[in-house]
Amino acid sequence: MSADALNPLYPAIAPYRTGQLPVDDIHTLYWEECGNPDGVPALFLHGGPGAGLSPQHRQFFDPAYYRIVLFDQRGAGQSTPLGEALENTTDLLIHDIERLREQLGIAQWLVFGGSWGSTLALAYGEAHPERCTGFVLRGIFLCTRSEIDWFLNGIRLFFPQEHARFVADIPETERGNLLQAYARRLFSGNPAENMRAARTWSRYEGSCLHLLPHPEVAETFGSAAVGLGLGRLEAHYFLHDAFLSEDQLVRNVDRIRHLPAVIIQGRYDVVCPPVSAWRLHEAWPEASFQMIEDAGHAAFEPGIASALIAATNQFKRDGTL
Repeated sequence: MSADALNPLYPAIAPYRTGQLPVDDIHTLYWEECGNPDGVPALFLHGGPGAGLSPQHRQFFDPAYYRIVLFDQRGAGQSTPLGEALENTTDLLIHDIERLREQLGIAQWLVFGGSWGSTLALAYGEAHPERCTGFVLRGIFLCTRSEIDWFLNGIRLFFPQEHARFVADIPETERGNLLQAYARRLFSGNPAENMRAARTWSRYEGSCLHLLPHPEVAETFGSAAVGLGLGRLEAHYFLHDAFLSEDQLVRNVDRIRHLPAVIIQGRYDVVCPPVSAWRLHEAWPEASFQMIEDAGHAAFEPGIASALIAATNQFKRDGTL
């Protein structure tokens, strides 16, 4: 049973199996399985790109019912090398998911993703709809140019102090293109400069996730372990429009419209504003759409976490969302 409204997550669990999956000459992915080895498969896709897994991510699913598969994407978390942008594209991440599915002998799975995880869930589903039983999507990010510009510049309208810290190390002459300014520092070949820029980028995002302040989250995001993967890979994917054509995920939604889905969005999500979730729902009216009125972006906002668990539980009960 989930605990309560303030802590709706299922109890903490440990993986029953973990592994390392080499996917090319550069990257090796960490993966784990939790819950019921004979249960209904569910795939968790973390955010970022590059944010990596947290043990709490295992707790959105009933462990008695689901066979929960989680992995750190290229360059993230316990996958190696951390923060590596070479051979790191959306198509390759989709290929990695298929490699992992085949290795684990899974025919189909429920796909669960938030923020960048929703981006990857949609891209994967549209590439392989026959492998998906449904989708639980949160904090929708379609990786359009307007969303990227909002992240870099628009957030300052709501978080001016955090944005001021984000740009503090960037000379005034470079602030007209913050993405390029950060790219020069994140990929300069100077490890100390790379790390400083990555941690500043990551702390900026971590400071803007919640409806109410959570400074401990910002500090975690600004750590070396999280910052290098998140800062470098978000910039890398933003520089390449996530290796998607403009509005590709909305244009191709017909490939997955026949599958059950729920879209969960925080009303006051400043990182991924609700307009993107609404645009996705307009293109996919069959999907359930839930606006959480007292939440920002983070998956662990109580209202969002409750809605996510309700979605996985409804799928468990009904086989549909």
